[in-house]
Amino acid sequence: MSATAVFGAVIFAKDPLRLAAFYQGLLGLETAHSEPGLLVLDGQGVQLVVHGLPPAIAAEIEIGTPPQRREDSALKLFFQVPSLDLARARAASLGGALNPPEQVWSARDFRACDGHDPEGNVIQLREPA
Repeated sequence: MSATAVFGAVIFAKDPLRLAAFYQGLLGLETAHSEPGLLVLDGQGVQLVVHGLPPAIAAEIEIGTPPQRREDSALKLFFQVPSLDLARARAASLGGALNPPEQVWSARDFRACDGHDPEGNVIQLREPA
């Protein structure tokens, strides 16, 4: 992990380039390392490793348009953004989605909204309250 990263996660992807582009465009992460099937994104104290699935497994996975959310996952990553409204538009332009404004909720010192990336992984975005 980079010296600035305080949290890291690996996301396995059918299309690692597309998924990396989503998180780069949505969160402003930079490519710290790239090789075929593996991209390391870094920034804002976060390091995401986007790892391509083995071709035999990837061939068995179908991702629809829009992708079906993987609601049964045991993990949901969350990220801070300056504005949920701007992030909603950006996520949609990058192949993901954020729930509509009426589904934003507040807690402690933030406002939050769930959404998904282009492969259906559920994420949550938070803006300062």
